[in-house]
Amino acid sequence: MSLSPATRSLAGIGLRAAHYRDFLDGRPSIGWLEVHSENYFGDGGFDLHVLDHVRRDYPLSLHGVGLSLGSADDLNDVHLAKLQRLVERTDPLLVSEHLCWGAYGGRHFNDLLPLPYTEEALGMMVERVDRVQTVLGRRILVENVSSYLQYRDSTIPELEFAAEVVRRSGCGLLLDINNLYVNSVNHDFDPYAALAALPAKNVDEIHLAGHTRTEICLIDDHGSSVTADVWKLYSAAIARLGPIRTLIEWDTQIPALEVLLAEAAKVETLLSPAHV
Repeated sequence: MSLSPATRSLAGIGLRAAHYRDFLDGRPSIGWLEVHSENYFGDGGFDLHVLDHVRRDYPLSLHGVGLSLGSADDLNDVHLAKLQRLVERTDPLLVSEHLCWGAYGGRHFNDLLPLPYTEEALGMMVERVDRVQTVLGRRILVENVSSYLQYRDSTIPELEFAAEVVRRSGCGLLLDINNLYVNSVNHDFDPYAALAALPAKNVDEIHLAGHTRTEICLIDDHGSSVTADVWKLYSAAIARLGPIRTLIEWDTQIPALEVLLAEAAKVETLLSPAHV
């Protein structure tokens, strides 16, 4: 099947160090690339060299994992200044962060921890997103995270919380379909009903990834192919939302680049007019 350039350009992959040489030596066929912002906060070095190279050939998305928007601590001004500098250097297509917290008292945790979905947390998150957008001088996207516990004090469904942050702050939503599916299994809710409650016009990016099934729960580890259940949920999402820029995330047990490109090809097929 022949795919239009517009359809092909919506499928992206994460740029990982294991594949740097592929992009330095050639131009793999992919619509766009996403990188974790914090990996490029340095003043120089090989990582920034590669980033400067690929941004000439591909639209770029900066995806942050360390700003800790939902922490009880104030935002880290040093971290935010480094992000601002990277945005100015790369002029990315998209900038995103997570609806979560991951630091407290100056200590950082190696995880994206869920928020209590309350009115108090909602007000704080809106204020934080506003501040980041003001500093960066641009609209950002916020992503729903996977989780393995729920807070007793939560009063707002997760994606309704995310949608309200978007409405009040003017930011966009990065909808992680794998995280939505993982949480629906771990916390026993209908992911299709949650999807139906989202404001379609504010979803600007989608993430797809693999997970691991254990006897206790699903673990969002980004270390395998996208599962059939997540592809099915993704198909329902684009049927409702329309064609949306979609990323294949693969962060552990990283395979050859050809494996990621094959996953991205599945995205291109599902986004084609015959399927949407």
